[in-house]
Amino acid sequence: MNNYIKGLKTFFILWSTQALSHLGSAMTNFALVIWLYEKTGSAIQTALLSICSYAPYVLMSIFAGALTDRWDKKKVMLTCDTMAAVCTVVVLILLKADLLMPWHMYMLNAINGLMNTVQQPASDVAMTLVTPKEHYQKTSGMRSFSNSVVTILTPVFATMILSFAGIDAVICVDFITFLVAFLTLLLFVQIPDMKEADEGAVDNKESLLKSVASGLHYLNENRLILYLILFLAGVNLVASAFDAVLPAMILSKENGGKMVLGVVNAFAGIATLIGSIIVTFIPAPKNRVRVIYITMLISLSTENFLLAFGHSPLIWCIGQIIGWILVPLMSANLDVILRTTIPTNLQGRVFSCRNTLQFFTIPVGFLLGGILVDSIFEPLMEREAEGSFLTALFGSGKGSGAAFVFFILGIAGTAICLFFWQILKNRQNEAPEESLSELK
Repeated sequence: MNNYIKGLKTFFILWSTQALSHLGSAMTNFALVIWLYEKTGSAIQTALLSICSYAPYVLMSIFAGALTDRWDKKKVMLTCDTMAAVCTVVVLILLKADLLMPWHMYMLNAINGLMNTVQQPASDVAMTLVTPKEHYQKTSGMRSFSNSVVTILTPVFATMILSFAGIDAVICVDFITFLVAFLTLLLFVQIPDMKEADEGAVDNKESLLKSVASGLHYLNENRLILYLILFLAGVNLVASAFDAVLPAMILSKENGGKMVLGVVNAFAGIATLIGSIIVTFIPAPKNRVRVIYITMLISLSTENFLLAFGHSPLIWCIGQIIGWILVPLMSANLDVILRTTIPTNLQGRVFSCRNTLQFFTIPVGFLLGGILVDSIFEPLMEREAEGSFLTALFGSGKGSGAAFVFFILGIAGTAICLFFWQILKNRQNEAPEESLSELK
């Protein structure tokens, strides 16, 4: 046990402090979503917050990995965290001066998204470098565990602080958690140099475009991983549209509101917490690809329909539990596949190509969800007479159009899973035995 703790000491320090900083940032984001929706009443304008965060991430990720493979991982993380903190301070200043406007938030979110674009591959590789290979699944489960704790605590803490002390207090808490993570990383965490990795360091003389091409080439040569990434891009399209629609429905319903939204989001965190505990202790599955597919099929084919047809907070919470409890199992198996099959000196580039391919659908999904609610289904449900077939299914009044969108998302999510399963199964059957061994 002592050797186990000693071997993961650096991971524990980095993981815990970064999770604390993540909690602070998530609380600010949650509070700003509520602030903006209450100001505008628009699902599209609220979704634009996430779109502005993800757009630079998607557009620049493919280059960020090639750069961070060359740069010192610790310096990259410190610099990006500092820039994100500066953006948070700017929001606070504008709030105190009563000058904060939606376009300010969009611009600052875009800068934060750009910083996250550079930081993410550096952080992913850093976690690989400080974690012994035999502990990849356990540490992946632990990272899912911390993410789920953040998901639980974010709406609870953010709503409580927002109600009693205002949004500026939420931002102050965010800044304090940043300082803790920043100083810990600066003073107490040593990240091994890439030259110490088994596969060796990246060639700094290699051109940027050639480095990017090497990441794409790896995915082209490993089609099973590529199709897994594309499958999850489809999942992310539905999931991000879901995230855009959820506050529009719950904040609009008579039996909803920001406290109910906080509770519903907290249940998503409770579910992922339970799933993270499970994945930390269960043995490795016989077929990781099949686990990824089945977990997403269950999540997408149940949660959306429960949110569509359920008219009470209890049903919404049950939907969140079913939708999120299997996500850590999917994430852990994907994480093990990527970390065990991709050489360490290529991980930054390949992870960045993966980020671009897997997450480009997120801003599209947020925009799509906002448009479907504001421009199509809310107006449609407003024209429906009380007692009609559609109002019997999705309710009446503001928020019923959002419920209708959940029904569409349930159909789309199920169709995406069924479409990709045959492709994944065929690719797995065609893969060489030595490659398959890493996926099981």
